[in-house]
Amino acid sequence: MKIILASASPRRRELMRYITEDFEAVSMECDETLPKNIDPIKASEYLAVLKAKAAAENYPDCTVIGCDTTVICDGEILGKPRDRLQCINDISKLSGKTHQVITGCCIITGGKVSSFSDVTDVTFRKLTTAEIEAYANTDEPYDKAGGYGIQGLGSKLISHIDGDFFNVVGLPVGRLFNELKKACN
Repeated sequence: MKIILASASPRRRELMRYITEDFEAVSMECDETLPKNIDPIKASEYLAVLKAKAAAENYPDCTVIGCDTTVICDGEILGKPRDRLQCINDISKLSGKTHQVITGCCIITGGKVSSFSDVTDVTFRKLTTAEIEAYANTDEPYDKAGGYGIQGLGSKLISHIDGDFFNVVGLPVGRLFNELKKACN
């Protein structure tokens, strides 16, 4: 069965190739408004299900994968920074702290829907104002949840992680591979 990755993220597309070369990536538009009282831990899985269902409507005879990644610090979801000031504020919140990166994934195949979330703890070292501003002056933070990319210049901000590195990039490769095998059998 053909696999559809419902994601515009070039990083997810690259990571998906570790699972299979035989997939098509499509960008799906859907309303990503979260319910008012949703637990931040459940937000990425909720959005992954929405994205997968939207794609499954267009590709009913395929296996569809939807994904979403959130960064949560002190119970607050930190999205993609709108501008330099928000980037500086978000990176300042992460400085010297451990936060969670959660990637929710949803697999729809043969009308069956399954979903999961993978959590990685990421700890930033204590950053100086100059380091935060220098990072905010790059192009890297502005299309990434939490305002940093672990696979790029943002790697210098991090002291350590506990969990799946690929999950922080945006796709928990090992877990998705295993869940996909289960869903397609």
